[in-house]
Amino acid sequence: MKILLVDDSPRLLRSLSQGLKKLGYAVDLASDGEQGLDLAETYAYHVIVLDLMLPGVPGLEVLRRLRTRGNGAHILILSARDRVEDRVKGLQLGADDYLVKPFAFDELCARIQALVRRRHESKSPVIRLGPLTIDTARREVSRDGGALHLTPSEYALLELLAYRRGNVFSQEQLIEHLRRSDSAVSSNLIEVLVSGLRKRIHAAGEPPILRTRRGFGYYVE
Repeated sequence: MKILLVDDSPRLLRSLSQGLKKLGYAVDLASDGEQGLDLAETYAYHVIVLDLMLPGVPGLEVLRRLRTRGNGAHILILSARDRVEDRVKGLQLGADDYLVKPFAFDELCARIQALVRRRHESKSPVIRLGPLTIDTARREVSRDGGALHLTPSEYALLELLAYRRGNVFSQEQLIEHLRRSDSAVSSNLIEVLVSGLRKRIHAAGEPPILRTRRGFGYYVE
């Protein structure tokens, strides 16, 4: 899943980016409102984490412009402003959630995951694909009760396909979901991830969960 972090603290951006990348998220960073707007209007993000006290274009104005222009990303305000009026104003302008600084990283992750579930109209954090269980809250995968050890990128790919079960994703679409704006993801990497996933989640003699529709892309049954 793709996340945009917009904050003027280099230290906070660095620490959040490192933590979220370890969980398999593709993370882009913006240090001011103008850069945040440019990235949000160039790439499709699942969640935007937005500070309010930004240089240049303030956070509330970033929020207002994005919603006025029809940007549908879920937006989580992350701000030191803890007054009720600030929270109400942010939510009225179209924010989906509001978290006050200082905060616990685990709570931020839980709120991001809740927004991702909302985007996919899923109430439960657990997705079941036959013998496969995906716990999106713990970001753990098991088969018939036995834990499977996936890399963060393998997990991100599987979670996306599981949320959109039955939908076929081309290599180009998967690349767009997995890459950061400052990096490149090759079609060869997608093939490597798919191959690795199949080795981990499929059992001999059973129908495959991760399938290929030749000429179109990949999906889960």
